[in-house]
Amino acid sequence: MAVEGRIVWVSGPAVRADGMAAAKMYETVTVGNAKLIGEVIRLTGDVAFIQVYESTSGLTPGEPVVGTGNPLSVLLGPGIIGQIYDGIQRPLKELSKKSGSFIGRGIVTTPVDMTKKYHFIPTASVGDSIESGNIIGTVKETDLIDHGIMVPPNHPGGKITDIVSEGDYDLETEIATVEKDGQKSPLKMYHRWPVRTPRPYKARYDPTVPLLTGQRVIDTFFPIAKGGTGSIPGAFGTGKTVTLHQIAKWADSQVVVYIGCGERGNEMTEVLVEFPHLKDPRTGKPLMDRTVLVANTSNMPVAAREASIYTGVTIAEYYRDMGKDVVLVADSTSRWAEALREMSGRLEEMPAEEGYPSYLASRLAEFYERAGRVKAQGSPQRDGSVTLVGAVSPSGGDFTEPVTTHTMRFIKTFWALDAKLAYSRHYPSINWMNSYSGYLADIAKWWSKNIGEDWLALRSEVYGVLQREDTLKEIVRLLGPEALPDEEKLILEVARMIKIGILQQNSFDDVDTYCSPEKQYRLLEMQVEFYRRGQQVLKEGATLVDIRAMPIISSILKARMSIKDDEMPKFATLLKDMDEQFKSIKGVKVSS
Repeated sequence: MAVEGRIVWVSGPAVRADGMAAAKMYETVTVGNAKLIGEVIRLTGDVAFIQVYESTSGLTPGEPVVGTGNPLSVLLGPGIIGQIYDGIQRPLKELSKKSGSFIGRGIVTTPVDMTKKYHFIPTASVGDSIESGNIIGTVKETDLIDHGIMVPPNHPGGKITDIVSEGDYDLETEIATVEKDGQKSPLKMYHRWPVRTPRPYKARYDPTVPLLTGQRVIDTFFPIAKGGTGSIPGAFGTGKTVTLHQIAKWADSQVVVYIGCGERGNEMTEVLVEFPHLKDPRTGKPLMDRTVLVANTSNMPVAAREASIYTGVTIAEYYRDMGKDVVLVADSTSRWAEALREMSGRLEEMPAEEGYPSYLASRLAEFYERAGRVKAQGSPQRDGSVTLVGAVSPSGGDFTEPVTTHTMRFIKTFWALDAKLAYSRHYPSINWMNSYSGYLADIAKWWSKNIGEDWLALRSEVYGVLQREDTLKEIVRLLGPEALPDEEKLILEVARMIKIGILQQNSFDDVDTYCSPEKQYRLLEMQVEFYRRGQQVLKEGATLVDIRAMPIISSILKARMSIKDDEMPKFATLLKDMDEQFKSIKGVKVSS
């Protein structure tokens, strides 16, 4: 029997109702005569505190609150890919049909089209014993996604007594019947899963496979692993959104979940307008054929903003369990934390630092813990991953504020955006002195095996030059560049070349927008070779003026745009030209 209480107090998205003694924590309820969707977030005696996911304007004390008996859950099945949802998995296209430009209240709709037919191909037979997580058939969800129909993770399993033959069925069709201990249970193409409960798996792997994004400053200097966690903090205007778009577009994953969490409406509109027209770089198909968008702009109810993160990560885990690599991009977790702060304030909880609730750190930890590369439940055996990348928008670019500092505790890759770099038109504006990656040692084995044995040594040498340059800049500021010997002036020159030739990347250039691992390796190799040869000729009597006059420098700087991914032999030609030009410098010195 459904729990029924009465509203006694309303404060923005927070509602208090009495007569709710039988309610459970995190139970979904309908609030008021308009049947607004809410969730119980605190119980005190028979009084329940509820966060409402829709506008509460017009609610009055005395209106009914009815429990559903279920936690906030998402529907998982074919039809999710390509959808644009709000924070609680309501499709925005369907909502706009029912309510026009502004989302109405109390609108009930299904997350996917339940009447659409999919071509189901069974992979299990009558008499097979199955367990939770088994794939019993597949459907073609989009041109890019083969969707495995799985036995739900909380299903007891049993023996298949009936399964439909290959054919076209809608989501409500009972495609199989399973019997265990005399109890029969039907299986459909979809199931529901509570968003706050991580989906189970068999085993978790170490993060040894890199997630290749095609962005040099990420892949080469601060890499992230498949199943890893990353954060990209930066002040307004530093290029967070474009960098996240690049990761979403180019990362070598099968599924992308993009959560626009509390961002400005015009920024989210850009994503909603741009993504459907983007082509998947590897197949030429529309990018939306492997993308799910969760849009929750800053003018939408804050409670739904808090839920959107969990909705997105649950969808990501579902596709992970099919054996797919999933990238989840959350833009931005600061707005999500602000929603927590607002709800906490409404509930009159004791505030911690900067007004955020004391449980901010544990909530961030719960979210980032759901990343990982895992062995999925059931058969056939399959491995999948969820990589979590969260943007942080600290006020004024202050990385010491609570959301950034707590996020740094739970992530292993930190891409710090720098306003000075952004204002000097250096993009992506990832500061190479403040950023770090905890996956470098694990991922180096993959690079050594697949790309080049000396990759880590080359990367370390180039990064060493950048570190030395950062130290020398202080001397240059105080005494001027003339105070440095040529050997140290060479470091400044090579560091300038590294910044232009490797660290900068033009996301709007057809060639430079994506850089393959092989090309990244060749660019590193070329810079290191130039630095080593420069040191050598300086010892043999050449001057820095001779080195700076070499025509090859211009070719090295342009290589990122002039050499395509399928033109690797051109790097050998460049190295040969470089060698000849260094020999001519030495020749001049010897002959004189």
